[in-house]
Amino acid sequence: MTLHEFDPALRFVAGTVGPAGQRAFYLQATDGTQLVTVALEKQQVEILADRINDVLDQLAPAEAVEPGRPGGAAEDSEPLITPFDEDWRVQTLALSWDDDRHLIVIECHDHDPDDFPDDDGAAVGLDRNSLRVTLAPADARAFARRSTALVSAGRPPCPFCGGPLDPGGHICPRANGYKR
Repeated sequence: MTLHEFDPALRFVAGTVGPAGQRAFYLQATDGTQLVTVALEKQQVEILADRINDVLDQLAPAEAVEPGRPGGAAEDSEPLITPFDEDWRVQTLALSWDDDRHLIVIECHDHDPDDFPDDDGAAVGLDRNSLRVTLAPADARAFARRSTALVSAGRPPCPFCGGPLDPGGHICPRANGYKR
């Protein structure tokens, strides 16, 4: 098992590559000496950002200042560090709160930890990878805000069916298959 730990991360961001409708989503962590880039689904980015906001609202509302406000983390609008190779695809995400240190802990795994039935938790012949990132509440809030904006920057929804609209329209099921 390979564990990449960033405690704390110098930079932890979500980013995309490609045009709207064909974007690939990535999480990227660096501490200045190592860089890890993992692929994941758009829905995983959205859920992670929502859950981070929920945890911060409940456990650290005073410490989790919005980016750009006094005491908040700086807004990170820089793209992903390139060139990069996808290290692995995320299968499982975990989010926890370190109560002793008042930090958010995010874990990304290329496997489901519950899928390993033997005593030591190892799967025979399967190379397992994990990423663990520790963030201060203000940095976690900045990550969540950037991630939410990233997800929202995709294709607009169709006003009739709610499906994503391509620049040239789409075949809308609510319009009996006609292009909108």
